[in-house]
Amino acid sequence: MPLYPLLRPLIFALDAERAHGLTLAALKLLPAISGPMRDKRLAMRVAGLDFPNPIGLAAGFDKNAQVFRQILELGFGFTEVGTLTPLPQQGNPRPRLFRLTEDRAVINRMGFNNDGLESARSRLLKRKRSHGIVGINIGANKDSADRIADYALGVRTMAPLADYLTVNISSPNTPGLRGLQEKAALLDLLAAVGEARDASGPPLFLKVAPDLEPGEIDDIAGAAIDGKIDALIVANTSLSRPDLRSHHRGEAGGLSGAPIKDLALQRIRDLRRATGGRMPLIAVGGIENGVDAYARIKAGASLVQLYSALVYQGPGLARMIAGELKVLLMRDGFDTVGAAVGAESL
Repeated sequence: MPLYPLLRPLIFALDAERAHGLTLAALKLLPAISGPMRDKRLAMRVAGLDFPNPIGLAAGFDKNAQVFRQILELGFGFTEVGTLTPLPQQGNPRPRLFRLTEDRAVINRMGFNNDGLESARSRLLKRKRSHGIVGINIGANKDSADRIADYALGVRTMAPLADYLTVNISSPNTPGLRGLQEKAALLDLLAAVGEARDASGPPLFLKVAPDLEPGEIDDIAGAAIDGKIDALIVANTSLSRPDLRSHHRGEAGGLSGAPIKDLALQRIRDLRRATGGRMPLIAVGGIENGVDAYARIKAGASLVQLYSALVYQGPGLARMIAGELKVLLMRDGFDTVGAAVGAESL
């Protein structure tokens, strides 16, 4: 019997942020054994990178690049550290992280709390590239006078250490940040980060919000293509509050987990259409099992990420999803996960 269901009541008795800190401390004790889970049927090549399986851990779990090796040991095909800002910042006042247990959801208003680029850089310098794919998610300081310059600095600092870089302009917890998704601002931002990355630099991904209008979707798709972004991560947490039951439903911040499943899936479909299938998509938001992952893949996602479901289901989740995904691929006659990408639109 898996251990996590027995431990979960004890973990949930703690404040959510304290429990997260203890989880990181426990993961640091995990020895190096086998690295990421590898399976020929699940392997994917995206943006020039070979992913051993398509299941990744989203940014926000390992904010300060402390346990990226251990996360890969849990079976994830890749992991994304951050969000990292140029200068350390405390983030928003506590409490700022809330479990919505009845809804299998989380609301957070963390506010890019992290120890800054240089602190994470010192740890990332020691990592073995051969162990697995690590993306680095970069953002801007809340009180920055020039947020675009913050992103350019993040690219220059972290490009030598990253397998890919994610430009995060979609957190709802830094005032005004989502304004960078507007067409003119986005074009300026992508020009600056493109210039900051030299020709041999890692792929650049762009993480967008789920709360987008049709015109915004088309603008983002066009700007991402023109700005030579290598993939879109769809999507960040949501400001929507769809039929929540938890007493925490009124908390300010971004909603993640099961309630945004349909919204995030629709954004994958929308951006698949808007990009004409010319850009890889990475799906995140409400993915809890192999069925959810498969639905995103068939809608056009080449890779998937999760985080909130890990809170409720525990560290065996990546391997469970991989097993379910293989069964679904075989059921439908797909030899590889890549063959199923975008299958619903064929």
